[in-house]
Amino acid sequence: MAEWSYRTHTCGALRAGDVGRPAVLLGWVHRVRNLGGLVFFDLRDRHGLTQVIVRTGSGAEEDASRIRPEFVVAVEGIVEAREAGSINPKMLTGEIEVVASRLEILNEAKTPPFGIADEKPVSEETRLRYRYLDLRRSDLQRNLALRHRVALAARQYFDSEHFLEIETPILTRSTPEGARDYLVPSRVHPGEFFALPQSPQIFKQILMIAGMDRYFQIVRCFRDEDLRADRQPEFTQIDVEMSFASEELVYGIVEGAIAAMFKVAGVDVARPFPRISYDDAMLRYGSDKPDLRPGMEIADFMPLFGGALPDFLTDIAEPERALRGFIVKGAGSHSRKQLDELVAKGTELGGRIAWARLGEAGVTSSALKVFGAERLQAAIGAAGGGAGDLLLFMGGTAAQVADVLGRLRLHVAKAAGLLAADDFKFLWVTGFPLLAWNPDENRWDSMHHPFTSPRPEDVALLASAPDRVRARAY
Repeated sequence: MAEWSYRTHTCGALRAGDVGRPAVLLGWVHRVRNLGGLVFFDLRDRHGLTQVIVRTGSGAEEDASRIRPEFVVAVEGIVEAREAGSINPKMLTGEIEVVASRLEILNEAKTPPFGIADEKPVSEETRLRYRYLDLRRSDLQRNLALRHRVALAARQYFDSEHFLEIETPILTRSTPEGARDYLVPSRVHPGEFFALPQSPQIFKQILMIAGMDRYFQIVRCFRDEDLRADRQPEFTQIDVEMSFASEELVYGIVEGAIAAMFKVAGVDVARPFPRISYDDAMLRYGSDKPDLRPGMEIADFMPLFGGALPDFLTDIAEPERALRGFIVKGAGSHSRKQLDELVAKGTELGGRIAWARLGEAGVTSSALKVFGAERLQAAIGAAGGGAGDLLLFMGGTAAQVADVLGRLRLHVAKAAGLLAADDFKFLWVTGFPLLAWNPDENRWDSMHHPFTSPRPEDVALLASAPDRVRARAY
């Protein structure tokens, strides 16, 4: 058979303006419909789908009768307009079809272990075993294409801000960072090893000393630690370093990078990002990385309940004493079973959760006898609630209350569908404590990492009140 020319179009390129033109397409068979004297199939590549039609007498019928999903084929034909009733508005190429005059099967395919066209859920184990098939699915191909565009946008942005992208070594020596290194034995020096970098920290500091001024790198990092939701053995990070930097300079550069990357994903990011102190984040959201999407701010009830605290709270030293809660809008109609489930979830998280709600009959609550209807109604109002809403609250030490309510808040928000994946709310958390007390070691440790300095105005507190020293971290 004569050699094929390279494709003239991708499978997502042809439009109504191409009607009457010849086309050569190369790709994978997505779906097939054999109507006897007429064969329709969608041809797929990473750019999209094009419908191909093989008619009796075209000379392509024999191969067309043999094709199955995932066969790799070459098609030559003429672009025709679809009849009005067969236009597919869901396809970019839905106004046209290619009428084949020549077709060749380049590679046959066995029936795949899962459908590429149907996009039905497939177990993770099966997907990973057949990753080359999984990556043919449109969602994953879109993700990879988006990742490429985001990386390109990052490079263009940092270049516009006069950063240099500089590659740093992968085979290096072990450095004292927060995780274990992966070690690579040396063939040239038996018994000695290279370490894979946890980050380019040392190298970028060398670059600053060398006067490179502004550096960035989209870099692979390696950490020999157990898999967690926010940690992987190898990952890619955008690594940045600047000389003569200030907090405000970093805020501006990072916000600009995030805005540029999200823009290619079709999301306009408002700047400047709001800022919240660490203390406010813990008080209002129970987390130092608060999710603002669901609202449901945690309110402080100590001013309301200060004169009527139960014994379990008065036994706690006053600076550590806390009584807080948050409103779940429209949840006042929860059944007793639903309320018991929320209380049980609080117990699972390590706290004693109480509830209160305001209805036509007044306040009902699991803690009515302890706090009284008047104070509970005031608490519902103080937290931003009203009739028909549910208040979840608890008392204990400030750290315990923040931890339990912060996690319970996200549990409730997830169950209520308030954590939309396409809703983005950026913010900076500022004023982190420099140190945290380690009771096991009986000493002060860096709260996050030792690579930050205290705020100048707090240096005098290092010896007398280290818990009040704030870091220049954000």
